[in-house]
Amino acid sequence: MSDVLVSARGLQVHFPVRSRGLRRRPVGAVRAVDGVDLDVVRGETLGLVGESGCGKSTLGNALLRLVEPTGGTVTFDGQDVTAMDARRLRALRRRAVMVFQDPYASLDPRVPVGRAVAEPLEIHGLHPGASARSARVAELLDLVGLDPGVAGRYPHEFSGGQRQRIGIARALAAEPDFVVCDEAIASLDVSVQAQVLNLLRDLQRRLGLTYLFVSHDLAAVRHVSDRIAVMYLGRVVEVGTAAQVASRPKHPYTRALLSAVPVPSPAAERGRQRIVLGGDVPSATAVPTGCRFRTRCPDAFEPCPRVDPALADRGDGQLAACHLHGVVGEPVRG
Repeated sequence: MSDVLVSARGLQVHFPVRSRGLRRRPVGAVRAVDGVDLDVVRGETLGLVGESGCGKSTLGNALLRLVEPTGGTVTFDGQDVTAMDARRLRALRRRAVMVFQDPYASLDPRVPVGRAVAEPLEIHGLHPGASARSARVAELLDLVGLDPGVAGRYPHEFSGGQRQRIGIARALAAEPDFVVCDEAIASLDVSVQAQVLNLLRDLQRRLGLTYLFVSHDLAAVRHVSDRIAVMYLGRVVEVGTAAQVASRPKHPYTRALLSAVPVPSPAAERGRQRIVLGGDVPSATAVPTGCRFRTRCPDAFEPCPRVDPALADRGDGQLAACHLHGVVGEPVRG
C-alpha cells in the first residue's frame, strides 16, 4: 500500500499474570494485542472497532509506544518506533499524539486551560516567549471553536464537549501528523458527539491530519472513516473501505456487529435480522486454538479449530481472517 504513515507487523502486547504470594512468579499472560498487522495511510481516517476488551485501545497506545510492545515492530514514516531511544521517541511525541476518552482526566484541574494547551509548546521548545505562546494558544482555541478569552479558566468550568475541544487543541499544539482518537466521543452526549466528529473531520481537511479513530461505536466509525479495521480478542479480523465493511462484510464477527447498529427507519429496524452471538468472549489469557472467534461463530466448520486463518485478501482488496472465504486466487478449502 502506497504512502503508509504508520505500519505494524506482528505487533504484540502481552501483560504478565503473576501468582499470589511473596514470590509472584509469572504464570501466564494477557494477550491484549496478539500479532497485529495494520497499515495507516497518510491523510486517511482508519476506524478501529470492536467490543470492549478486544485490545483496540492497547493497540493505539502501542503504535505511539505509550505502552511497550512485547513483540513485532511499529514503523512511523519509515522509522522503527520500537527501536527508538529516548531522544528520537521525544521527537515522535511531537508528530504522533493521542486524544483521550475522558477529557477531564487528561487535564490538570489545578491548571488553567491556556497553560494546559501551551504545555506541548514548552516541552518541544516551540513558539518561544510568553507572548508568542499566548498567541499560539489563542489560535488553537479558536481553531477548535472556543473563545480565546477562556484561556484563564479551569477545566471544571467547561462542559464535557468543551473539555474535549480543549483536549484536541492541546493535542494539535505541536502540529502533529498522526492523531490517535481513543474513544474520543464515548463520554459525550449524542448531539455533542456529532459536533466533535464534525470538528475532527474539518480539522483533518484543514491540517492534513491522519487519524486512527478507536471506538466500539460502529455507526460513528462508519460515519468518519475512509477504511475500517475490525478487532477481536487481540487480533484484527477484517480490514476494508468503510463502504465494503458496511455493505459486504466478510467476517461473521463484523456481520454481528453491524446487525446491532440501529437504523433510522422503524420499519427496516423491525424487519431486519439481528445476529446474536452465543457464549462469552474467551479470556485473553486462554485464547482458543485455530480461529479465535470459532467458539462464538454461527458459521464455524471443520478447519476452524485446527487452523488459525490468516488476514488475507478475500476479494476487492478487502482483508479478512476467515475460512469461509478463500484467499484470492485459491479455492475455499473445507
